[in-house]
Amino acid sequence: MADTMDLDELVNDPSYVLGASERAKAENKAILDELERKKRARTLAVPTDDGRVRARLRELGEPITLFGERAADRRDRLKYILSQLGVERGIPVEDEESSEEEQEEEFYTPGPLELLDARRKLAQFSLPRAMDRVNYQRAESSLPLSRIVDKRKKVFAEVKTFNILGTQVADDRPISQVRFSPDSKLLATGSWSGSVKVWGIPNCDSKLTFRAHSDKVGGVAWHPRATIGQEAAAVNLVSGGGEGDLHLWSLANEQSLATLKGHQDRVCRVAFHPCGDYVGSASYDGTWRLWDVSTAKEILVQEGHSKEVYTLEFQDDGSLAASGGLDAIARVWDLRTGRTAMVLDGHVQGIYGIDFSPNGYQLATASGDDTIRIWDVRALRALHTIPAHKSTVADVRFFKAPVRFEPLAEGLTEPLPSGLYLASAGYDGFVKIWTADDWQLLRSLPTDAGKVMSCDFTKDGKFLASGSWNRSFQLFATEKALDEM
Repeated sequence: MADTMDLDELVNDPSYVLGASERAKAENKAILDELERKKRARTLAVPTDDGRVRARLRELGEPITLFGERAADRRDRLKYILSQLGVERGIPVEDEESSEEEQEEEFYTPGPLELLDARRKLAQFSLPRAMDRVNYQRAESSLPLSRIVDKRKKVFAEVKTFNILGTQVADDRPISQVRFSPDSKLLATGSWSGSVKVWGIPNCDSKLTFRAHSDKVGGVAWHPRATIGQEAAAVNLVSGGGEGDLHLWSLANEQSLATLKGHQDRVCRVAFHPCGDYVGSASYDGTWRLWDVSTAKEILVQEGHSKEVYTLEFQDDGSLAASGGLDAIARVWDLRTGRTAMVLDGHVQGIYGIDFSPNGYQLATASGDDTIRIWDVRALRALHTIPAHKSTVADVRFFKAPVRFEPLAEGLTEPLPSGLYLASAGYDGFVKIWTADDWQLLRSLPTDAGKVMSCDFTKDGKFLASGSWNRSFQLFATEKALDEM
């Protein structure tokens, strides 16, 4: 039997030591390369538009799609491939960003001339409204504190009387969103069956049924002047569906006035701009878009989220828009310039609801991390976090009175109730109402309907509605509203 080396001889053997050293170096290099790749992947900026992602993959000689791969997965794969290429070339992170991505990514997305005209119109519309609001707030600040406190107590006492008025089975699939009309007389519901229905309030009687979507309806929104002019050509309602289309509706018939096509994936939420001339939509394709209502044309495709964009809302002045995505990030956009005014980074799960306060500078975000966060656009930070529900917060809505500021600012005797409280809908089966100054719970309303997916107030503050997973919507009313019925 051949002689064998003991441990001491093996360790002292130069060839063994050299081999072990080389293996250790190789292992360390592999670990460092993987850390560098992950670091690079976190800093890489890749396109959010799926078409551009596919084109980039084709340039790199990679399959443009894999079996069962979604847009977000495809984007992650592109990021992984680019980070690997950078490691193989030995390019530092800073150089990689400048050489690979910054040359391809543009801060501004090119838009048509209609977008320039729209930005001018939005500025002309929003500036006078902002001035009226600020003048009102100055007049309100001069009121005696005792009068403001008395008004607050009176409003909150009435809010605490909200109780269930009735439950209406609205469809054969979950109700994804509920929204009241501006005159508080109608309620629109969107369903996963693809239908949109309009109901009379407070009797909950069916008025209209719109069927045009081939997939689940994600969002519905009323025109700011809806139900005032009900001619066949008047746009009163917009809806967005899982097939990626938006439909404009009147209240004169059940036929779609126009179909807005452009999104590459599911449309989740839609919103009318306060001027009524434009519609915004949030989509799973990673973008939110702005549409011209009169021409039914897309005028803006806005990127900025790394995952699906779920929700979108406009500020009452009309100068800002806020988008929230499943990347747990929300962004505030200046519609007049196209710039990002604020990045709302703080949630740890996706954002499913967003709404601006009537005061113009605060907004609330509802998230899958069970919380609502209150943000201040002036201070560029979060003011408060509300541990709102025991499960996902699906929607959040401020109470907004229909009264404009300008006639009150001249001879203001008491503050408006608008913006004094907000409601949230949770997957724990509750609708909750919160104060909008110290963020305390005012009323907790059980629905006995499973997941609550949406909620909304009437403009007069008498009714509150919620849409639920069990295919129904619930209507809540104050004691004052019951007495007047």
